[in-house]
Amino acid sequence: MDKRTFLKNIGALGLFPLTNQLHYEEADSKLIDTADYNESDFWKLVRSQYNLHPDFINLESGYYNIIPKPTLAKQIEHIKRINLEGSFYMRNNRFKDKAMVTDQLSKLVNCPSDNLVITRNATESLDLVISGFPWEKGDEAIYALQDYGSMQDMFEQISKRHNVVLKKVSIPNHPLNDEEIVSIYKSQITAKTKLIMVSHMINITGQILPIKKICLMAKNYGVKVLVDGAHCVGHFDFKIDDLGCDYYGSSLHKWLATPLGAGLLYVDSKHIPNIWPLIADHEKNPTKIQRLSHTGTHPCSTDLSIIDSIEYLNWIGIKRKEKRLNYLKSYWLDALKDNPKIIINTPYDKKRSCGIGNVGIRNMKPELLAKRLYEEFKIFTVAIDYANVKGCRITPNVFNNTQELDSFIVAMQTLADT
Repeated sequence: MDKRTFLKNIGALGLFPLTNQLHYEEADSKLIDTADYNESDFWKLVRSQYNLHPDFINLESGYYNIIPKPTLAKQIEHIKRINLEGSFYMRNNRFKDKAMVTDQLSKLVNCPSDNLVITRNATESLDLVISGFPWEKGDEAIYALQDYGSMQDMFEQISKRHNVVLKKVSIPNHPLNDEEIVSIYKSQITAKTKLIMVSHMINITGQILPIKKICLMAKNYGVKVLVDGAHCVGHFDFKIDDLGCDYYGSSLHKWLATPLGAGLLYVDSKHIPNIWPLIADHEKNPTKIQRLSHTGTHPCSTDLSIIDSIEYLNWIGIKRKEKRLNYLKSYWLDALKDNPKIIINTPYDKKRSCGIGNVGIRNMKPELLAKRLYEEFKIFTVAIDYANVKGCRITPNVFNNTQELDSFIVAMQTLADT
């Protein structure tokens, strides 16, 4: 399964000419007091803290959230420090610093730091569990057709390697209630089921699934649950400890807006000894989660910048950010949902989605829709065309404003009428 057939990113096809001279404002690391700012002025301030491309409206923050200038300034400071100290830093400070960052990250997601490691992304985190799980011949695993392609690829690999039976379900775009979702997974469980992978937020539609209820159901059958939370940390308010899951993986360069190359993996203490690492580590204690994430010589400045991304998120406030992202999603979705030529692939209930949405036009292929949005209206999105989802994923960020969404709404209505 090739994820390139899933996400047909028009930008990757070379259709986006860049301006010859882009001017970037100097990054400022200071976060000012906003106590006297009203809501409108606050979000204008946030927007001013991003360098935004002048050639297109960016409505594709789902792949990578560009980082704000205060975080960028801190990242540059970290790069300079590590470059100055060189091998001295790598031998004396990197592990202490990483432990400190992990501790702060554990407080953000509300789980013990002994159950958390920093990885490069959600794919690495989740594939580590899928590949390292103690599979036996005939074991069964359950996941959804709407799950991310890289994890489906890993399931296919362990199926070939360990003769694991794969059972795939399909999640409706507009479920009736939580119980419908829970029953879809429950219906596939047998005495041989060992692991369910479920998306906390489906990446192609933005639908938030009832993870706590799914985990409780699975626990009653003795089945472990791996949660794909790639789009959740820094997106909306939740706590890993509240979910009841066995494993949780996320990317931090998405909604937490760290520099590229940061993720996390949570593993319940009782499962740590049972997972084989992807790369062997010098940590041999089977109860230590560090044995699952060999560090090696990677960009330490990215790890250090996680602290600064957390600081920026706390400056905004996770509940305030969640409310804003939900508002932006609802702004364009409500304006388009009554058009009979337009298909909404995201639940309307605000509890079932947040900042991510998906929309299509009847009788227009998603790839063509994404192409026309850019070429005719300079709006950058990504085409989704698999499972039961045919449309473009729309992911406004905190730097987007309603004027940009008005342009998107007009563009969709215009294209729908052609």
